[in-house]
Amino acid sequence: MPAEPLTILLAEDDEGHANLVRRNLKRSGVSNEIVHVRDGQAALDYLNAIGEYGNRPTNAPLLLLLDINMPRVDGIEVLRQVKQSPRLGRIPVIMLTTTDDPREVARAYELGCSVYVTKPVAYEAFVEAVTRLGLFLQVVQVPSETEPRELAATR
Repeated sequence: MPAEPLTILLAEDDEGHANLVRRNLKRSGVSNEIVHVRDGQAALDYLNAIGEYGNRPTNAPLLLLLDINMPRVDGIEVLRQVKQSPRLGRIPVIMLTTTDDPREVARAYELGCSVYVTKPVAYEAFVEAVTRLGLFLQVVQVPSETEPRELAATR
């Protein structure tokens, strides 16, 4: 059975950072659909398929690239809600943020993030970090949202 295409949900309030992430993921060979939302509440609405995202398919693999510092609902709260949800808990969450405080890094891992990537301040370093992330995303395997947790854990 062919795998369904992975959708990448990019939750990032800085439009410039979002554009850099999208462009450099594409340059590194990632051809997946990237859905961009600008705040944590929009990310939760998308993940829960409510509001303007009520018609999105919920049976395809999904990966969340999540900034911490966002309006309405911050990334840590989004991560907490995702990982506490029986339906969403298996979605890989990659924190992609400028916050490099060791306490925040530890907290994100405690809540269940898969990977924590600090966005470098320098443009060239940021581009390199996103390119490396793109290479990583080309080989990662992600279960669908509706795949049972037991099966997803055995992959």
